[in-house]
Amino acid sequence: MRRSPWATLAVLAFAQFIVVLDVTIVNVALPDIQSDLGFSAENLPWVISAYTLLFGGFLLLGGRAADLLGSRRVFVAGLALFGVTSLVAGVATSPGILIAARAVQGLGGAMLSPAALSILTVTFPHGRERNIAMGVWGGLAGLGGTLGVVVGGLLVDSLDWRWVFFVNVPVVALLVVITPAVVRHLPGVAAGERDFDAAGAALGTTGLLAVVYGVVRAEPVGWGSFEVVGFLAAGVVLLTAFLAVEARSKAPLVPLRLFRSRALSTASTALGLNGAAFLSMFFMTSLYLQQVRGDSALEAGVHFLPMGVAAIAAAVATTGLVHRFGTRPVQLGGALFGVAGLALLRGADAHGGYATELLPGLILFGVGVIGLGVPAQIAAVVDVEHHEAGAASGVVTAFNQVGGALGLAVVTTLALSHSSAALAAGASQEQALVDGFHRGLLIAALFTAANVVVTLASPRLSPDEKQIAEAAAAA
Repeated sequence: MRRSPWATLAVLAFAQFIVVLDVTIVNVALPDIQSDLGFSAENLPWVISAYTLLFGGFLLLGGRAADLLGSRRVFVAGLALFGVTSLVAGVATSPGILIAARAVQGLGGAMLSPAALSILTVTFPHGRERNIAMGVWGGLAGLGGTLGVVVGGLLVDSLDWRWVFFVNVPVVALLVVITPAVVRHLPGVAAGERDFDAAGAALGTTGLLAVVYGVVRAEPVGWGSFEVVGFLAAGVVLLTAFLAVEARSKAPLVPLRLFRSRALSTASTALGLNGAAFLSMFFMTSLYLQQVRGDSALEAGVHFLPMGVAAIAAAVATTGLVHRFGTRPVQLGGALFGVAGLALLRGADAHGGYATELLPGLILFGVGVIGLGVPAQIAAVVDVEHHEAGAASGVVTAFNQVGGALGLAVVTTLALSHSSAALAAGASQEQALVDGFHRGLLIAALFTAANVVVTLASPRLSPDEKQIAEAAAAA
């Protein structure tokens, strides 16, 4: 039976839409989740980090599984896992259950997202049709991130925080049912030829989890405690073992040879720092808007909307700028915009006007995070062999997700300790929260400032329009 490629695109793009939506939709629900389930301030970031860590940590294994087991099969399995864990998250009665559900939900996203991209590249021939399809795919993904905060706010205010998870369930169920009728079967590799790097995935992800847990626990028990030092040391050992396994694996999750490319190495670092700054800023500002300024969840979502609009406008303009000026100048401009935006946001207090104290910084940061991310993604893919573009894209996407989780752990730990110190020194609850917000944004700004240095160390590439289109498709 002949299946319409555009119907296939609709299913795949909508699935990617909800995966990206789930990164941002939860942020505005965090204060309600914290009060309802009794989350401590130091454990609340795990609602975000558990999802992004497992998503980033297993993204490469998900792509490998799609190649070996069949893309449609892995796509449907990832969808089903995503839907079931959304339901579990929605009915969670304790912090532990919610964090576990979010972690497995991230695993579901790591299965379905690369499988969907694999199906898309097979469904559409190289050239104009594929570029259009990739544009729709990327556009809906970006829209998911922008609409997530507004949809989340609407659901929390109108119904309950649990609906930010329940909303996924009927959508996923529909996609699971219609996928076999719309998406053609794509067979995987014969059983005797399958080679999973399960050891690499386990070592890499557990190593990262150990590091993040050690950083998060530093605020309540101290950086010099046996618990914190033990987990950080274990994380370093596990990550070292991960690199050793990858160097010897026949089918590594992370082909280390790719990092011989200076463009890929600097782009991966830049995207990791960019993810750290973005996720930290989003988390801290969501709490600040609701806990300090008294926004409802919907008001907080609407206040984030101009940042999303600025990011979409920047995405449209950036590829043309890369074609005209090359990757490094555009990436440098994005880093500087990001630093300026965070600096302006640090000037906000508890009672200033939104239009004067928050809006300019949000818009500048929205432009900056995309202005940096797009040329970095293009540079990472353009400078490697064509047949390794998919692997390079997977590497930089994983760096972005994992960098976000690690950065969020560092920022929230330091912000929380600063707020606690302010309270101990006699500051009011409101002022202590503002001080913590300012400290968190300062650390996020340092991540972005570090990207100025990383960008200056990157090569200046001048890809043509065809290379930019291919890189955007691979990214």
